[in-house]
Amino acid sequence: MVSRFFRRGALALLFIGYSSLLFAQDPSRPARRGGPGGPGGRERALFKEFDRDGDGRLSREERQAARAQIRKEREEGGGPGFRPRRNRGAGNAEPPQPGPRVSPAEVRLYPRGGLYRPSVLRTLFLDFEAQDWEKELADFYRTDVEVPADLLVDGRMFEGVGARFRGASSFFTVGEGWKRSLNLALEPAGDGQKLRGHRTLELLNAHRDPTFARTFLYSRIARRYLPAPRANHVKVVINGESWGIYVNQEQFNRDFIKKRFGDRSGARFRVPANPGGGRGLAYLGDDPQEYKRSYKLLSKKAGEKPWSDLIRLCRTLEETPPERLEEALHPLLNVDGALWFLAVDNVLINNDGYWIRASDFNLYQDPRGRFHIVPHDANETFDRPGGPGLARGTEIAGVGLDPLHGAEDGDKPLLRRLLGVPSLRSRYLAHVRTVAEEGLDWKKLGPPLEKLQVLIAGEVKADTRKLESFEGFRRGFGEGSAEESSTGPRQVLSLRGFVEERRKYLLDQAEVKKAAPRIAKVTHQTLRDGRPAGGVPSEGESVQVTAQIGEGIQPEQVYLYYAIGKRSPFTRLEMAKDRESEYVAAIPPAAVRAGLRYYLEARSTSLGTTSFSPARTEAGALKVKVKD
Repeated sequence: MVSRFFRRGALALLFIGYSSLLFAQDPSRPARRGGPGGPGGRERALFKEFDRDGDGRLSREERQAARAQIRKEREEGGGPGFRPRRNRGAGNAEPPQPGPRVSPAEVRLYPRGGLYRPSVLRTLFLDFEAQDWEKELADFYRTDVEVPADLLVDGRMFEGVGARFRGASSFFTVGEGWKRSLNLALEPAGDGQKLRGHRTLELLNAHRDPTFARTFLYSRIARRYLPAPRANHVKVVINGESWGIYVNQEQFNRDFIKKRFGDRSGARFRVPANPGGGRGLAYLGDDPQEYKRSYKLLSKKAGEKPWSDLIRLCRTLEETPPERLEEALHPLLNVDGALWFLAVDNVLINNDGYWIRASDFNLYQDPRGRFHIVPHDANETFDRPGGPGLARGTEIAGVGLDPLHGAEDGDKPLLRRLLGVPSLRSRYLAHVRTVAEEGLDWKKLGPPLEKLQVLIAGEVKADTRKLESFEGFRRGFGEGSAEESSTGPRQVLSLRGFVEERRKYLLDQAEVKKAAPRIAKVTHQTLRDGRPAGGVPSEGESVQVTAQIGEGIQPEQVYLYYAIGKRSPFTRLEMAKDRESEYVAAIPPAAVRAGLRYYLEARSTSLGTTSFSPARTEAGALKVKVKD
């Protein structure tokens, strides 16, 4: 494919009706009947209709015919809703200008190392055949058509990569010529092309994030507790011109599932963003069509069963009495993972997250039938709470989002129902405390952010397509509390300002700092013939776990949770009091084999508090070495 210099063209596009979604919701209204998808959640299928020679690819002529069709539909109001938008970036006062010319000979190669290593800044060269590539990508936005390009990375050429614009507000609020998010499919025809073991790339434009660091920082924190995507940064050159820094986020695909869950045979769902609020996991009745309007099943060969299983999960979540909910959900949902998801969502104030919109996340159903929640976008994090989806009349000062915000909101069934169970509410608050203490520690976050700033600052300064000013980038890493953008008084907190203020606020909250039992020490030992024995246990031998409770609040119950293998459901045993402040329980012989893990909980039902050891529960569970 011949490289051609980029020429500006193409009108920017905006969803018709998006402005009607940007309303503040009335908290007194009844729970809505809608699902989590927005009007932009549907995708127009064009590929099969215009692949007239049946070769599995759209030629340039076939794409031109498809473009003419989708334009006609949009003009007539029959296609995905768009309207023109004036050409501007999100907060950069300067108009977009062509970037510097860059050749492959000028950049450093990284032939080794992982694709998401934070210390590496790779350069990706994209070469489109057409001069109006940006307009073509915009025409095919929200369709199933990918625009072919050649991709050169670290001296290796990937031919026929499929490119498309991605995102919702990060696309349709960004004008022509500015940086828009890209999705690249390295094997659009199933030919097995992979880059460092990955078949797809998500290149994000850092919408509403002048630092380009929020997704990276969210990933760094969330991955301690959740199967969250990794992220770092790349430089993108398109048809010989630099388009500057992009956030390189791992995609929620089969490769991701295999790495996180050890098996890629389950079903993947996407819960699209809905700026007006989405009611994700709401029960919409038993008709699968109601869910198919709002959820996207990404696993093409999964059939209809995942839909009936999703309906069962939503019905169980909505209709089960609180006293039976935890038990009923256990085989259907990773409840602990869901609570971590909600805790991270709140602590890091994800303004595109469940606490405010109840949408824009992923679901994975593993081969056992259990659903796991996986985060999606994280660019609108580490900031003051606000934006579409926030109830009318809600006023939240600074970073003072209450950790229990939304716990009684009928439009947020996952949050409302889980936190309506006292034991799950106390578990959630313990997770909030852990994320605030561990995750929002500037002494640990500052050094990697300083390295990141040094790594990308020069490229950000030279970037002519970025959405925010370089001054916003610089101040966003500093100690200042806010930066005023060129589009008005939109105040963006500095990362340090957010981390320090949010941590202090949360740890001062009465529900978070309430006294809880403390597990001072945890040990385990082999049992042979019912007696403690030294050495590593063999398969089929029992393992006794002992918990020593610290001084202060004493628990009413102490529990042992154990599981075999990665992401397996944990079984709970109540531990018996053996002596003063000491509790014991034995993991049965049938469960003692390779991959055994466990963690403990000390619960005070009278105070409504709990604590765990390790504090990261399932994500940090202790491992038991077992002889074959």
